[in-house]
Amino acid sequence: MQQSSSAALTQTHVTKPREPIGWRVLTAMVVVLVLWASAFIAIRAIGESISPGPLALGRQLVGAVVLVAIAVVRRPPLPRPRALALIAAYGVLWFAGYTLVLNLAERHLDAGTVAMLVNIAPLLVALAAGVLLKEGFPRRLMIGIAIAFAGVVIIAMGGIGADSEPIGIVLGMLAAVLYAAGVLVQKVALRSADALSATWIGCVVGAIVLLPFLPQAVVELTDAPTPAVLGVVYLGVFPTAVAFLLWAYVLKRSTAGATASATLAVPAIVVLLSWLLLGELPTLFGMIGGALCLAGVAWSRRTPRRA
Repeated sequence: MQQSSSAALTQTHVTKPREPIGWRVLTAMVVVLVLWASAFIAIRAIGESISPGPLALGRQLVGAVVLVAIAVVRRPPLPRPRALALIAAYGVLWFAGYTLVLNLAERHLDAGTVAMLVNIAPLLVALAAGVLLKEGFPRRLMIGIAIAFAGVVIIAMGGIGADSEPIGIVLGMLAAVLYAAGVLVQKVALRSADALSATWIGCVVGAIVLLPFLPQAVVELTDAPTPAVLGVVYLGVFPTAVAFLLWAYVLKRSTAGATASATLAVPAIVVLLSWLLLGELPTLFGMIGGALCLAGVAWSRRTPRRA
């Protein structure tokens, strides 16, 4: 009797260890981070030759061609109507809306500052999960929000350089909102949809939404220098087709919050690449404010200690 009671007590206190993240998922996430960081640099460099709308359309058209070609070879199952509607919404929010607003933001701010503002998105994902998924508002989340908000205030008060404009801060925040909304909708869609199907359909929807920029894109791409055109192709193939496909692969195998939090490494990569390739850095206030933004997100996503 005592032995059975001891065994039952032992089983009660034994917790199942967490399953470690596979090396494939980890490798895919690292590739995504590097490719998305490079996108900030490419957009900033191309912005002088191609305006935001045509750049967004060109990027999505190239990405759609690559993804559809992969889908034709792999033949993934088509999603059901409800998942298809969610994928279409995610295509509008992320592939079209986020891409366009990001291009606009980088016309008014340096790449590093925009990257730091955009990466408030994981915090917004946690906020939305608290409301929509009934996960509540833990203390660490509220503290993280306060820290990140202080960072945004510092950037707004003096964190932009001489060649930057305050409207870029507003656009960077809007890009973060679209990014967060896209992650949440995509995560729900991936519960019943294949990662490749969700990605190629979302990209095609994004390209269709951006088609009003087609006449302007034809004119600008015809007159643009060869490096700018190659830059558009690069954005479509790597930060769009390859990175978004790998992102969907990771998101399907992890939580939305944890996956989004991994993108905290992007701004550091962007600042380094921006300094090496473009010769630009955020101001001192921009660095301090951006660091606070990222610290707030990191604090909100940390796992509390168990007794």
